[in-house]
Amino acid sequence: MSAMILFMIPLTIFVLFVAPIWLWLHYSNKNSNGSQLSPQEMQRLQQLTVDARRMQERIRSLEAILDAENSQWRQQQ
Repeated sequence: MSAMILFMIPLTIFVLFVAPIWLWLHYSNKNSNGSQLSPQEMQRLQQLTVDARRMQERIRSLEAILDAENSQWRQQQ
């Protein structure tokens, strides 16, 4: 029984005092830094945007080809 009490007291102190402060500091720091993207992240985002636009154009071209060859291909799915 005494071993259980010796374990529960530090655990209770941790859960009531240390963990909330730790979480609050962690997420407040993360929110203040997370609002801005780094230059590398901005470059990656721009590259992904360019890639997405290229893929969108390719999909439109492929759909136009499929529409020309088989106008019923959309209903076959």
